[in-house]
Amino acid sequence: MKLVVIDYESGNLRSVSRALESQGVAPLVTGDASDFEDADAMVLPGVGSGPAAMDALNQRNLVGPIRDFIASGRPFLGVCLGLQLLMDRTEEGNEPCLEVVQGNAKHLPGGLKVPHMGWNNVRFNNQHPVLDGIFQDSYFYFVHSYYAAPEDPAGVSGTTEYGIPFCSIYAKDNLVATQFHPEKSGPAGLRFYKNFIGLASA
Repeated sequence: MKLVVIDYESGNLRSVSRALESQGVAPLVTGDASDFEDADAMVLPGVGSGPAAMDALNQRNLVGPIRDFIASGRPFLGVCLGLQLLMDRTEEGNEPCLEVVQGNAKHLPGGLKVPHMGWNNVRFNNQHPVLDGIFQDSYFYFVHSYYAAPEDPAGVSGTTEYGIPFCSIYAKDNLVATQFHPEKSGPAGLRFYKNFIGLASA
C-alpha cells in the first residue's frame, strides 16, 4: 500500500508517521504532488495557523492535487488543522481554505480557555467504518483554538463538548477528518489509524 503523508512544514509528521508504522504501514512523507497520483490513501496533518498552512500548500502547488485526490474517492484523512482546512474559509484572518466541505472554521467562543488542550470524550453520531471497535465516548487528545463547522450535519460523525458542542470527527464516504490527534490518543487513536488503513485496503 502507498499511503502518503503530506509534508508542507505545518504538521507533526514524525508522530503521525510513527503511529501509522505501528499499524503496519510505512508512509511516504512527501510534498511532491507527483507522488499523489498512484497513492492508495492520504493523510493531511496540521498544527498552527490556518492561513500560514494554506499559504504553504499554495506555494507548493498542492491545493489542486489534494482536491483531485479527494474527488477520486480514495481514502483521505485530515488531522487537527487538517480538518479545518477542508472548510470553505477560516475565521483566522477570514482566509479561504480547501473548499472541499461547505462550512467554516470558527474560533472557540469567548470566555473559554484557549487553546482547548488535553483529553476530552467524543460522542459518535453514526457508525462510519473508521470508528469500528472504538467505544462510544472514548477519550482523545485535543490541542486547538478553532473548530470546523460543516453546514451539512450528515458528515458530522463525532461531537465533543467544550463550551459548545463542536465537530470532532467528520466522516463521509472516503473523506475522514478529526479535530483531535489520533497519534497522541493512546489505544483508541491507534485503532482509528488502523481503521483508516483498512479503508484503503478494502
